[in-house]
This record gives sequence, C-alpha cells and structure tokens, in this order.
Amino acid sequence: MDRIMLKEKAKEQIRGKIWDLFLITLIVSLITGAVNGILTLLPGIGTVGALVITAPLSISVFKIYLDLVNENKTPVVADAFYGYSDFGSSVLVVVITALFTFLWSLLLVIPGIVKAISYSQAYYIIAENKGMPAIDAINRSKAMMHGHKMDYFVLQLSFIGWGLLGAVTCGIAFIWIAPYMNATYANFYNTVKASYNAGNVA
Repeated sequence: MDRIMLKEKAKEQIRGKIWDLFLITLIVSLITGAVNGILTLLPGIGTVGALVITAPLSISVFKIYLDLVNENKTPVVADAFYGYSDFGSSVLVVVITALFTFLWSLLLVIPGIVKAISYSQAYYIIAENKGMPAIDAINRSKAMMHGHKMDYFVLQLSFIGWGLLGAVTCGIAFIWIAPYMNATYANFYNTVKASYNAGNVA
C-alpha cells in the first residue's frame, strides 16, 4: 500500500474544491450539532433518535468523497442529503457497526480498534451500492480489509501531525486538512476494493 501515492492523489483531487467541501462539511456539522443538541435532551430515545436522523448525513459525506476522487465531481448542497435516499441502509450500517465495535471493546480496547478498522469500509460500500443490506456491506468490508488492517492503521497514524496542526490553528487548518484526509481515505477504499475484486475474479 503506497500511502504517499494515496495522499498525493488526494491533494490533486481536492485542488480548487476546498471551499465547496468546506460548505458541505459546515452544513452537515450544523445539522448534526443541532439534532444532537435537541434530541439528546430527551430521556430514553434522545441519543438513539439523534443517531438515526444524522446517520444518513455521514453516508452522504462518504458518497461525496467517492464522487470527488472517482469522477472529479464538485459537491453541491443537495449532495449533503444523499444518504436520506437510502435511509434504511444508511442508518443500519452506522448503528450496527457502532454496536459491534462497542461490544468488541467490552472485551479489551485492542479488539475494539481492530474491529472498527475491519468495518471501516462499510460506509463507502453503502454509499456506492444503494439498497445493499447493511450486514452485507459490513461483511464485505471485513473481507476487503483482510490483510489491509495494518495499512489502514498506519495511514491513520500518518495524519497525527496534521491533526496537531489543526489543533494549534484553532481548527482553521482543518478547512484544508479534513478534505485532504477524507480524499485520501476514499483513495484507500478504491485501492482495497480493486484488490478484493481482483482476488475474487482470480
């Protein structure tokens, strides 16, 4: 796995689109924050309700970055709501992966991290395959990540310096850093998907 290549591609792919991506991120963040702030005040169903409502927004972001790296598409505001067109699968894949990761984390922290990485590509799979059952996306993610979990973990670690830069600039640098990271992860997905598909064809 060539991390440098994934990152260089991401830099080129986000060039000229930073402010469009920032607008989408801002919209998603404001809606998510407002929903969480309101619904989490409700006893019993608040947290679950907030997750159900905001999960499709998360899938929308994965779809936006797939379209960016695959089609050079500049996002528009409507793209922030793509996940609601596949509401059931979008909600279930977020809820199930969160639940599975939590249950594994009850054993020890390390198993929880490993499983979170194993499930990490399920969001892209749902974003790219409208109507696919969430559990199928999770199982495919597990298969795709076989032999690539350490690659993904190291890729995440490679962004620590960028995260610190974002922190010391009071978040301003994340206007560029967040799209850079998200595009890199989308390129990672394309790479492991190609490897998985080639293995299945063989």
